[in-house]
Amino acid sequence: MTVMTMTDAITAALAEEMRRDPRVLTFGEGVATTQAALLAEFGPGRVRNTPLAEGIIAGTAAGAAASGLRPVIDLLFAPFLTYAMDEIVNSAGKLRFLSGGQFSFPMVVLAHTGAGWGVGGQHNHNIEAWFAHAPGLKVVMPATAEDAHGLMLSAIRDDNPVLFFTDTALVFAPGEVTGAPVPLGRAAVRRQGADVSLIAYAKTVHTCLEAAVQLAEAGIEAEVIDLRTIKPLDEAAILTSVRKTGRAIVVHEASRICGLGAEVAAIVAEKAFDALQAPVLRLTGPDAPTSGSFTLEAAFAPQVEDVVAAARATLAGTPRKGRASLPA
Repeated sequence: MTVMTMTDAITAALAEEMRRDPRVLTFGEGVATTQAALLAEFGPGRVRNTPLAEGIIAGTAAGAAASGLRPVIDLLFAPFLTYAMDEIVNSAGKLRFLSGGQFSFPMVVLAHTGAGWGVGGQHNHNIEAWFAHAPGLKVVMPATAEDAHGLMLSAIRDDNPVLFFTDTALVFAPGEVTGAPVPLGRAAVRRQGADVSLIAYAKTVHTCLEAAVQLAEAGIEAEVIDLRTIKPLDEAAILTSVRKTGRAIVVHEASRICGLGAEVAAIVAEKAFDALQAPVLRLTGPDAPTSGSFTLEAAFAPQVEDVVAAARATLAGTPRKGRASLPA
């Protein structure tokens, strides 16, 4: 077991896969500059800088994947993926189906997302739900270095395009890494509880864990579910938890409208309605661009006190209108 940051864990997983499989290569914006060790070990044929042209990078990756390679590309910040939507969504995501399974597209697309660096709205926008809505794509968003490493191994080995979002607030957070792969589509129970299910991913997992500690001091036992993979969703883990607790709060930084919280709420309503003792609540970021101010940006995501208040409200049976993202 080794302690490393999320960034180092992803790099370590990439290096392991490049050693294991000569078809794995990486390229993107500044990759050969920031990954000097990879360049030294694997050479410029497998580690390359590219122009700042996201569509060209993603299109090249799709072509490389169709040709039998397994590219890992870095597009830096999630909003920049808007320049590559055709190549990722309309080509890589659909062509395996359209080819009748004759081609596969094993490519991983890396991008930072979420508050944490004060980079402003054009660099910080949580758009993971956009890609979850696109057929043929898989989407992951880890909360720990361990999961970043394990999910990266699984993403590279998958025969489908995988969007790999790293939360900017977590990329330098240290954690223990065992080295084991983490299967795509399997959530983790971070804390056991019987009173309310807190369902989250990325940085809001840690928010929920802090809230659970405060709630426990008041005699409320919250169960914390880390989704880890946004698509495919681990419906079984969600439903098992909600059937146990009877209450669910979905917490994420992305805006509320058509966000992942709505999907989780719909799954619970359709498949575990009889177990619910209160409406499913969503705590999310606002429907607004993020600020370049670090202080304002930090307040963009749901806070510990928001989760605690929502949990108390749903247990009281009278969910209150407080934060803008709580249901009216």
